[in-house]
Amino acid sequence: MSNLAGRTIKLFLVDGVSDGIRTAEILSWTGHVLFAPRSSVPALLARPELKKTGAYLLIGPDPGDADQTMVYVGEGDNVGVRISSHNKDADKEFWEHACVITSKDLNLTKAHVRYLESKLIKIIAREGRASLANKSDPDFALLPESDLADMDDFIVRLQILLPVLGADFVRPTPQVRSSKSIDRRQVLTAPTLENGINGIQVPKYSPEAANANPEFRMSAGGLQARAVEADGQMIILAGSDARTEEAPSLASNVRAYREQLRRAGKLCAAEGSNNLRFTEDVAFTSPSAAACAVMGTSRNGRTDWINVETNETYAAWQDRLVSSAEELPTVAQGDQPAVP
Repeated sequence: MSNLAGRTIKLFLVDGVSDGIRTAEILSWTGHVLFAPRSSVPALLARPELKKTGAYLLIGPDPGDADQTMVYVGEGDNVGVRISSHNKDADKEFWEHACVITSKDLNLTKAHVRYLESKLIKIIAREGRASLANKSDPDFALLPESDLADMDDFIVRLQILLPVLGADFVRPTPQVRSSKSIDRRQVLTAPTLENGINGIQVPKYSPEAANANPEFRMSAGGLQARAVEADGQMIILAGSDARTEEAPSLASNVRAYREQLRRAGKLCAAEGSNNLRFTEDVAFTSPSAAACAVMGTSRNGRTDWINVETNETYAAWQDRLVSSAEELPTVAQGDQPAVP
């Protein structure tokens, strides 16, 4: 689970509709985000934020593959001038939404937004969830040490905020810690369920287990894959196998993501076999999406993934956690209940 504290995000529907211009802020943060459909560009350009120094994202379907997202990252002293220019640019017809990132104060300078542009390009390329329309990868770090620290914190908050608006391509892959690394003697000294599972005493709660990510495995058709669940995502671990062939039943979004991972070098041909191999940890939105990516066909990840510690299916493991949570006493608002 994430160690980040909770965040209050303020969303405002400028037009009173969910798909119009939206503003987004995090409480006690100087950053400000505007998200708008391309059809609202005239109204967007009339807003005072567009006269500021800032960075922006142009987002739309990839012309080469409509199932993939394409993003262009830019910056400018006057963001509105840049957005207006791109709206007339025949080479950037793909975008359907604009995301403008500025500051509620006047502390973002040209150097700050050049650094922000550079970092966002690197993040999008590294995460591999979208293709980049940028033809270059500017490397800019000409900021004082204190400013670099401030901007890195600014970017961390952006990575929390932008996925709320649908820009999931900047969401970081969680750094996971497998529960297998925990000393089993510590775990088994915690209170346990009365009935073990498959002969194993299952801990009902321990601080060590609560802060780790249980590991799951999937073995099918000669493939071996490992994954952990963290921050609401299923993370396939580096070294896991994936089938090269893709069945017609494979969902188009998973097919597109596999292709994106191959282009990013995160899913490569495995030496000595006909399979593919994950070279890095890769996040998926659900256990089933992860299982489909491994098998190259439609799968039910809730029954495919098996908990390494307890030999339960993912579904049985989650059902047990739900049942245990229902038995927990009510806690005061703001407190954290013991995690089974």
